[in-house]
Amino acid sequence: MKPRLNPLAVAPEAMQPMLALEMSLRQSGLDHSLIHLVKMRASQINGCAFCLHMHSRDARAHGETEERLYLLDAWRESPLYTDRERAALAWTEALTRVADTHAPDDAYAGLDPHFTDEEKVKLTLVICTINAWNRISIGFRTVHPVSIPDRKAA
Repeated sequence: MKPRLNPLAVAPEAMQPMLALEMSLRQSGLDHSLIHLVKMRASQINGCAFCLHMHSRDARAHGETEERLYLLDAWRESPLYTDRERAALAWTEALTRVADTHAPDDAYAGLDPHFTDEEKVKLTLVICTINAWNRISIGFRTVHPVSIPDRKAA
């Protein structure tokens, strides 16, 4: 895969609001583990290799287990996720696939026992932001670092 361009280098002023939003969400008070799971799940759905690479590394650095990362695509069938995480993952899937789901009432209602209204806004912004980053990375063919130097990319 050949990168198209680096948007941060080409238009740093235009990218600054995205970076500022990202920094704000990191300091939002939402659990870092939850943020990483949400970013990973949206990136799985969108097929964003760059973001999957980045956020799996970040998640592990913040103490996330390999097992939970490996099973994230099947979170509904695994007992490894809390009810709060399940509600966030259902909302993540609903908003990431919004053209198909139209953000159903049951996914939204599932947030009520686990998130305050303020946390719902912050969670929704995390989901929106990772979806935007996925589209930027995929659109410009951003290539993730390769940590196995003797393997050739197809």
